[in-house]
Amino acid sequence: MNRELIIDNNASEVNIALLEEKKLVELHKEKTDNNFVVGDIYLGRIKKIIPGLNAAFVDVGYEKDAFLHYLDLGAQIKSLMQFTKGVCDNKIQTHKLDDFVFSPEIEKNGKISNVISQGQNILVQIAKEPISTKGPRISSEISLAGRYLVLVPFSDKISISQKIKSVEEKNRLKRLVQSIKPKNFSVIIRTVAENKKVADLDADLNNLVEKWKLLYEKLKSARPPQKIIGEIDKTSVILRDLLNESFNNIYVSETQLADEIKNYVRQISPDKVDIVKTHKSKVPIFEHYGIDKQIKNSFGKNITFKGGAYLIVEHTEAMHVIDVNSGHRMNADNNQEANAIEVNLEAATEIARQLRLRDMGGIIVIDFIDMHLAVNRRKLFEHLTALMKNDRAKHTILPPSKFGLVQITRQRVRPEMSVETTEKCPACGGTGEVKASIVTTYEIENYIKYLANEQNEKYVKLQVHPFIYAYLTKGFPSLRMKWIFKNRIWIVIKPYSAYNLLEYHFFNKKEDEYKL
Repeated sequence: MNRELIIDNNASEVNIALLEEKKLVELHKEKTDNNFVVGDIYLGRIKKIIPGLNAAFVDVGYEKDAFLHYLDLGAQIKSLMQFTKGVCDNKIQTHKLDDFVFSPEIEKNGKISNVISQGQNILVQIAKEPISTKGPRISSEISLAGRYLVLVPFSDKISISQKIKSVEEKNRLKRLVQSIKPKNFSVIIRTVAENKKVADLDADLNNLVEKWKLLYEKLKSARPPQKIIGEIDKTSVILRDLLNESFNNIYVSETQLADEIKNYVRQISPDKVDIVKTHKSKVPIFEHYGIDKQIKNSFGKNITFKGGAYLIVEHTEAMHVIDVNSGHRMNADNNQEANAIEVNLEAATEIARQLRLRDMGGIIVIDFIDMHLAVNRRKLFEHLTALMKNDRAKHTILPPSKFGLVQITRQRVRPEMSVETTEKCPACGGTGEVKASIVTTYEIENYIKYLANEQNEKYVKLQVHPFIYAYLTKGFPSLRMKWIFKNRIWIVIKPYSAYNLLEYHFFNKKEDEYKL
């Protein structure tokens, strides 16, 4: 499979698009100031215990207290709390657990008030980012994820990904990890570790042990609420989890970020360094690779796909509902049942893509076109299940119900991706009153005069809609040439199809925008 990663970096966020066979399948937005990412580890303080929920609220520094359920404490919570207190009180002098004596495991169905108390300090890890009005969901089962392995303290087991099917390979990996695993740490062997050499696994494990050592060092002087160590950025997480032979290119909009990604790729997959490339074109990277167009076509309430059939996607507080419609799609050579299964199979393909693209979580109910034959319903279920294997989020799919509905539960760990697909009227800006286009020309000319005469600028770049671009540059002398000679300023005009008709922006030589 041909995979490409397109990364657009700006001042406030990093936008990451994953393409499979040139088709957009995942879109991620990472804000540069996001401090509550899945995987971040905090030293928090227990604010309130709710016996009725068998849970507690923990202050980790977010505006809303984080939620910690009893089932998320982990069996070795007492050992973790003993270690945390010992490090903070300078009674534990090493990050190694060789001589650490475990405390008894807690009961599976116990009460949270018997394990933790209000005002107590506790080491926690973000399990779900803040969503809507809710604070983060947290866990005390601390784990440190690497490319091939996951390190879990206060346990002593080796687990292997179920996606590795070969018994011989499982035994080989287990023997290798057993020979390098530190004492009193569990190790989970990830799918990408299959067929890897002991040197690769050892290097990954050493990095994770160093990360645990860093946590120990920072914990010695920490005061709650405080972030102890953070997960790597979203770009690196995607590369760590997905990078394989099927990746062909990684295009990055900024040279500095491209260099950082090259350094990271050099650590995890040295043979893939050359696929990281800096975007050189002056056209914005998402527009150049057709991402903007795919985003506009893929988000919104109505999603049209092959042959005129379409989906209607509705979001409620409790669930997502997707309705499949055949539209004007009808094959005269087929009967109703054949047409239904044909449309449903194509709809399933688009729905699997939509779930990943929008990162839809919780309960999803899909109303496919009714099919009367059990063999067709089974065929649809198997097709959807096979498509969803590429989805990294944990999910469960139920076979079509008596009413022809397919129900899916999908893991939700961060806010759903939402993209605004409606735009203000380009003529009135949403006011209902039309501004004459010639007024826009006067506004542009006046601002050029201001830059030239008041700010003594000698260069300006103007980005406008292609229609306005043609109006300003056509003929001889064009309006652009008249403005250049009249104001003694060099003017570069560029068309940008993503703009509204009367939208325009000015930039200097460094590509910084002038605020109008």
